Amino acid sequence: MKGVLIVVGKTTDKRFETIIQEYIERIRHYIPFTIEVIPELKNTKGLSQDEQKKREGEQILKSLQAGDYIVLLDEHGSERNSMDFASWMQKKMAAGPKRLVFIVGGPYGFSDAIHQKGNEEISLSRMTLSHQMIRMFFVEQIYRAMTILNGEPYHHE
Repeated sequence: MKGVLIVVGKTTDKRFETIIQEYIERIRHYIPFTIEVIPELKNTKGLSQDEQKKREGEQILKSLQAGDYIVLLDEHGSERNSMDFASWMQKKMAAGPKRLVFIVGGPYGFSDAIHQKGNEEISLSRMTLSHQMIRMFFVEQIYRAMTILNGEPYHHE
């Protein structure tokens, strides 16, 4: 199984980018993992929020493949602690999807088409966090899950 994180817009803060890349390299010791960046929309002043979500959604759909298990990172999704997330990851890996795809939407969330395509939604927090922070926190949690599953001393209960 391959892990994929699809995000809208590149990470602009180099400090976040450094940390994100460090965790991606750590994750790759356990599973193949990549981040796919959907370019931010240009000239959005004349677009409604729904139109922006629709256009971003169209770009996200182009990155998806048949057989993907799609998880939307959304504040309204289910919350898990790190141990539960590790257990969830183990079940998903055992189920054998070709790709486990996590998606962080744009500033206004997901289009209806993306909500319909998603298999489930996970929330990292009920608080609103910047998209750059979400990326960093999420790749750290994937790494943490991998160390839990492998009995390594990174996570402490």
